[in-house]
Amino acid sequence: MSHSAAVPEAVISASEGLATLVDVLAEDRTVVGPALRDGAIVLTEISSADELPHGCGVELTAGRYRLVRRADPMIFAHSAGPQSWKAYLHPQRERLWTVDRDARGRLAFREEEGEPPAYAFLGVRPCDLRAIAIQDRVLGGGPHADTAYRRRRDRTFIVAVECTDPGATCFCTSMGAGPGVGEDGPAAYDLALTEVLDEDGHRFRARAGSRAGERVLARLPRRTCDPATRAVARQAVTTAAQHMERAMPPVDLHTLMAGSLDAARWDDVASRCLTCGNCTMVCPTCFCTTTEDVTDLTGDHAERWQRWDSCFDLDFSHLHGGPVRASARSRYRQWLTHKLGTWHDQFGESGCVGCGRCIVWCPVGIDITEEAAALHAETRGSRTTDEEAPS
Repeated sequence: MSHSAAVPEAVISASEGLATLVDVLAEDRTVVGPALRDGAIVLTEISSADELPHGCGVELTAGRYRLVRRADPMIFAHSAGPQSWKAYLHPQRERLWTVDRDARGRLAFREEEGEPPAYAFLGVRPCDLRAIAIQDRVLGGGPHADTAYRRRRDRTFIVAVECTDPGATCFCTSMGAGPGVGEDGPAAYDLALTEVLDEDGHRFRARAGSRAGERVLARLPRRTCDPATRAVARQAVTTAAQHMERAMPPVDLHTLMAGSLDAARWDDVASRCLTCGNCTMVCPTCFCTTTEDVTDLTGDHAERWQRWDSCFDLDFSHLHGGPVRASARSRYRQWLTHKLGTWHDQFGESGCVGCGRCIVWCPVGIDITEEAAALHAETRGSRTTDEEAPS
């Protein structure tokens, strides 16, 4: 085994290599990865590679998630679970500041500036890698960046894992967000793994995407990446893309959303939507929040907290005269047109990465790709009718 200072690519075993990776990362970071909990593969803190979901897969469909036992020991051959990494980078609830009043009535404000945990994310899917990049732009960029997000993000080490077995609700290929992390261009990860299992054994093709990634890879038991392993890994990603069962309609979604605000389809989806907000909670890019102020009984101590909010919440758009979007139709339309349309106007790209979580965890099985296709069919039909109408 070689132990040079800089290792851009290598092969590590699924046993000793992966176990050592977790141990090395855990030396100075909190390792977060997939594990089995309560009938689902969830993201949680792990201390050993043994906690990863060896031999577990998932069956997904609209409104349904089920764990299945695989016939092989693959570790990452499962689709994204109910959580995304934003729960660690953009927490569901965090305190922004506190204020205390002393005996003379003077107020002392203290902003939350504690050092955030140093995380190592193990098993970040390409769709979630794209989602993190989107959150970096939304929350970490611009003149009014979320400094708490930026501090957490700067201390995070990312181990991406390319997808080789997409779920039935995945459509990352049509969103340009997977199933691979790409071979060329700047890397958005520190390490990228591709899991391979064939007659030559169970192993990972490992690629470093940063100097920190090279240093970690140099400490692992490894061998030079051979052409056969490289070819098998690439083919596994290519095959995964070919097996993607869902896709967004191949149209300009930004234009589609702008031209379908009055579509009848919104009434159809509103009749099914419960406005529960599940889709926004599981979405890896939804970022909306609200603030809450709490005080003690004396009034001498107060705190401001930030927590996730949803555009499906009736109070989300509440003004002095009532909610701006009172109907389910208007709230679902706001979510979808922002995600696929006006997100481009704000941030220069789509807010959807094709992970399919909103399809799986919708209690009534509303499918975002189906809704986009229906809107496209309706607007295309309207244009055809207009073109055929006599002048």
